[in-house]
Amino acid sequence: MVRFYHPRDTESPLSEAHIGELLHIAIIGSGGAAMAAALKSVELGAKVTLIECGTIGGTCVNIGCVPSKIMIRAAHITHLRRESPFDAGISASAPRVDRHALLAQQQARVDELRHAKYEGILDGNPAITVLHGAARFKDDQRLVVQLNEGGEREVAFDRCLIATGASPAVPPIPCLKETPYWTSTDALVSETIPPRLAVIGSSVVALELAQAFARLGSKVTILARSTLFFREDPAIGEVVTVAFRAEGIEVLEHTQAINIAYTNDEFVLTTGHGEVRADKLLVATGRAPNTRSLALETAGVAVNAQSAIVLDKAMRTSSPHIYAAGDCTDQPQFVYVAAAAGTRAAINMTGGDAALDLTAMPAVVFTDPQVATVGLSEAEARLQGLETDSRTLTLDNVPRALANFDTRGFIKIVAEAGSGRLLGVQAVAPEAGELIQTAAIAIRASMTVHDLADQLFPYLTMVEGLKLCAQTFTKDVGQLSCCAG
Repeated sequence: MVRFYHPRDTESPLSEAHIGELLHIAIIGSGGAAMAAALKSVELGAKVTLIECGTIGGTCVNIGCVPSKIMIRAAHITHLRRESPFDAGISASAPRVDRHALLAQQQARVDELRHAKYEGILDGNPAITVLHGAARFKDDQRLVVQLNEGGEREVAFDRCLIATGASPAVPPIPCLKETPYWTSTDALVSETIPPRLAVIGSSVVALELAQAFARLGSKVTILARSTLFFREDPAIGEVVTVAFRAEGIEVLEHTQAINIAYTNDEFVLTTGHGEVRADKLLVATGRAPNTRSLALETAGVAVNAQSAIVLDKAMRTSSPHIYAAGDCTDQPQFVYVAAAAGTRAAINMTGGDAALDLTAMPAVVFTDPQVATVGLSEAEARLQGLETDSRTLTLDNVPRALANFDTRGFIKIVAEAGSGRLLGVQAVAPEAGELIQTAAIAIRASMTVHDLADQLFPYLTMVEGLKLCAQTFTKDVGQLSCCAG
């Protein structure tokens, strides 16, 4: 008989003698959602079998957030050595990029973090058993694991968490699959910086990597089906497009490849506006949930039209003993959302009651300038029947931006008409990601623009722009002193 164990039963760590008596949770995957769920489940007294068919750690640490941000930072340093707003007083020079050395540095940090945050923790926890293999459901309380070393093992569970993540989606462009195109995974480990790079995509991954490769030496052409960031406030895409074009990145809006050929080591992309030729092609049009090989139908787990697992507010699937979290679900594809969902799923699998509130979920795109958002845009608020009152502050009104001689971008606050309650913030600015969490906390606290305007903000910081933008609801900030309260 399975018993539930809670921390209040004892303050001492679990002994190996007790582990066999505990609730058994099977977790498929080993990324952010899986690890958060495994650790919380053990903390709450369960024993865990974690099943991973590939590299421990999932997308973020291995082939996503960590290596991409390292590459983006290296590209940013390269750009500053070549060009900055202070070139009149600090001589610039074209840097030599050693891609092999940069890649080795990047991979070393990835390996270090994977061991410290994933492999080492799993190895040191006796309540977690790791199986290396591919799992599929036999029914709603059993898995079959095809072990990487050969053979199969059946795993019975009391509860199961699916946390298998997502993989780059490939659009149905004629002849694309017959070419050696790159996904983001391939691009991040490329040993060369191609002279010419074509990028299909107009959102986060496509634009982050497009700018990074351009700054490291590629001539980059972006093919956008609509406009850049077309799902966001239109001003966001407009500012980023101007910034990219100023750096020599060619942005082709409303342009789709209708055929792709690869001959003589060259890609030829046929579009409605002519041909685009490149040495390498990066396809970054989104990510598809890793659910197709799990035999979900045998366990009664429902998916939506995109094959993402459908969840209720407790992270439970349509099968009562099976939960899911992370990029394989219909939740937003951010690692911090995945980890938070994994923790809450663990609480619920062990008898608790936890939900995930995404109303103040911040998001950051690591282009330069960065794009950071939280809460509702004007369009989203109106779809919810809310009347809005909005203000946009250009960065030439922000002292920190003026001191940096970099006034690209804006900060926009969306408030509820009448009450002034904060509904959302959109920012395009250098280091916008460092200011957006303040906005998230303000929204979570149900603050108004007047509350925000009355707060003390340190002078000559980018986050002070939030205060200034809030002040524009009642004042002309152009007529205030530089650090007016």
